[in-house]
Amino acid sequence: MMPLYLGVDVGSVSTNVVAIDGKGEVVDARYLRTQGRPIEAIQQGMREIRTATSDGEIGGVGATGSGRTLAAAIVGADIVKNEITAHAVAALYEEPQVRTVLEIGGQDSKLIILQDGVVVDFAMNTVCAAGTGSFLDHQSTRLGVAIEQFGDFALQSTSPVRIAGRCAVFAESDMIHKQQMGYGLPDIVAGLCEALVRNYLNNVGKGKDLQGPVLFQGGVAANAGIHRAFERALELPVTVPEHHGVMGALGAARLVRDEALRGSFSGSAFRGFQIAGHTYRTRSFECDACSNACEIADISHDGEVVARWGGRCDRWQYRERERTAVSD
Repeated sequence: MMPLYLGVDVGSVSTNVVAIDGKGEVVDARYLRTQGRPIEAIQQGMREIRTATSDGEIGGVGATGSGRTLAAAIVGADIVKNEITAHAVAALYEEPQVRTVLEIGGQDSKLIILQDGVVVDFAMNTVCAAGTGSFLDHQSTRLGVAIEQFGDFALQSTSPVRIAGRCAVFAESDMIHKQQMGYGLPDIVAGLCEALVRNYLNNVGKGKDLQGPVLFQGGVAANAGIHRAFERALELPVTVPEHHGVMGALGAARLVRDEALRGSFSGSAFRGFQIAGHTYRTRSFECDACSNACEIADISHDGEVVARWGGRCDRWQYRERERTAVSD
């Protein structure tokens, strides 16, 4: 049986797991809510992907996302890559000529500029919520519109309302003002979509030269209103990939597949699907060996240390075995 390769992307809002075959094709993909419990989300992802892959042989595991260090420790990752690399690789598989990657998640957003298949520039926004999915989630609740219907309402608009989008607080105040003036719901929803896009381009794009082909990735890419707003603002076609919501995990899976085929490691460090039933204990402590006073993270299972990280030196570095994961 041809081995499968897993990609795990742990973020603040979602935890995604993707399984691909030796040809790089998606066998199964899972998008789960992290809900502040990343370990449980990873375990749930392993349970679900195990069912879909029928316990097939795992040839390698890649980890990415803001929680990639934790994910790598739990699943036994063979490579650990940052989100920019993972999203860029996934985009290049979808469109080898891609020049611009727009990525908007629940708590942050990214912009990646590529040239001849190489990342030449990137930017991230983790400060203002007005350019992220959480902004839309909050406003959909206030408007009484399910977030899944947000895009459909936006597409019904014939005259989007201009809403201040430079700040989440001001945007909400302006939206309430427009409601009080009697503007229709579709026009307000479309205005919110355009406000998010303006915020993204002003704060993340910052005047960068955005050229096509353009790919739009991340959970927010499912929102047809945002998709249309990007096409209007950029005056370019914007493509939403089939697996837009799990592109980080997909990129990690394809990266580990490539490393495995190149022979970068011998035998996967994957701990097995049984990790879904394990109980993990996490703690942190302050190292007093020097004036740096590093905060060390420690995760263990059945009294055995699985991994430690966070120090500026290797005093507390723990590795299960001599071969370490191929990292950023």
